[in-house]
Amino acid sequence: MSAAYATFGLAPAMRAGGVRADGGYQLHRDFVDFVVDGRPLLFQLSDLDAVSPLASDVPPAIFTDQVRGLLLEAAPPLPDGRYVIYGCPECEDLACGAVTALIERDGDDYVWRDFAWQTDPHADLELNGYHGIGPFRFYGPGYREALGTLLADPGPPPGRRVLLIGARVALLARLAAALRAIGIGADITRDTDGVPAEELRGYGAVLFGPTVGEPERAAVHAAFDRAGVPVAYVDGLAPIVPLLVAQTEHALDRSPLPQRRLARLVAADGTAGVEVTSSCRVRLTAYRLDRLSRPRGHELFDGVLPPGSHRIPLDGKAVRGGSYVVARTTDGVLVAATTR
Repeated sequence: MSAAYATFGLAPAMRAGGVRADGGYQLHRDFVDFVVDGRPLLFQLSDLDAVSPLASDVPPAIFTDQVRGLLLEAAPPLPDGRYVIYGCPECEDLACGAVTALIERDGDDYVWRDFAWQTDPHADLELNGYHGIGPFRFYGPGYREALGTLLADPGPPPGRRVLLIGARVALLARLAAALRAIGIGADITRDTDGVPAEELRGYGAVLFGPTVGEPERAAVHAAFDRAGVPVAYVDGLAPIVPLLVAQTEHALDRSPLPQRRLARLVAADGTAGVEVTSSCRVRLTAYRLDRLSRPRGHELFDGVLPPGSHRIPLDGKAVRGGSYVVARTTDGVLVAATTR
C-alpha cells in the first residue's frame, strides 16, 4: 500500500431533480460529497447517479451515525468492514446498487480501499471492484477535523424552499406541484409585503414569473435584503413548467463552481456548446411555445461526453427563435436561450 497521502475534504453537492420528457419526475437530493485530492470522488466513478450517505434530508440521528461510521466510531453497516460511500438517490436500498469501500485505521491515518459496486451483503472485488480507484490514505487529524465539523455544527440545511412570485396563479400552481414532486418546497405569493423576516429565511431561491415587472422585483429584493437572506433570484424565461423547474434547480445548486461537472452551455447558430469537466451523460432538451402559446419539448441529444468542450448540432425544426435549451447531468442543470 502506498504511503503517499491524499487530501480529504467535504463540499455541498446535489443530485439534480427535474421533470422528464415522458412526464415523470426525478427526485432532487442535497448531500455532502467527498473531495479527494481537490476533486469530487463521485466524478471518478464514471457517470454514476448516486448520493453520499451524508444527505441533508435524512434525520439528524441517522446523519450523525453515518459520520461516526466514517470516523470508525460505529460498527460498519455491511459485512467485512465495508461502508457505503454512495447509494441510490431514490431509495438508498442496497439492492439498487451502492459503491462501498473498506475503511480502516493505519496508525493515526485512515485508509479507504477496495472500492466496489455492491448489490448484496458481500462484495465481489474480482467481478465488481473499482480497480483503478484508491487506495486513499488520509492524514488522520485532517480527516477527523473535516468530518468532525459536521458533528460539532451541522448548521441549517440548505434552503430547499422556493418562493414563486407572479400573477399567473395557474402557471405557478403547476410549477409548485412539479417542484414539490421532486422534493423542493414551493410557496406562491404576489409580493412579500408584510412577510416576517423569519419566514423569508426559509427560502433558498425566489422565482419571478415572466409577467412580474421591475417595481415588484425591486420590492422583493429589498425585503430579502432587510431580512439578511442571501437568496438566489430566478427570472422565469417562459411559461413552460419543465424549463422553470430547470432554472430553479440551477439556482439551488450550492456546489463550488470549480467542482461542477457541467461547466458551460451556449446555444447559437444551430449548435449547442457544452463543456464538461469529467466524462458523464449529458441530455439536451429544447423548449418553446408554439403559435398557440402551447409549451413544446423536444429531446435533442442524450449521450456520454468525455471531458472538454463539445459542439452538438441542434435540430432546426425544434430550435427556433424564442427557444431554450436545457442541459442536464445527474448533478447539474444549465439553461440557455437560443440565438442566431
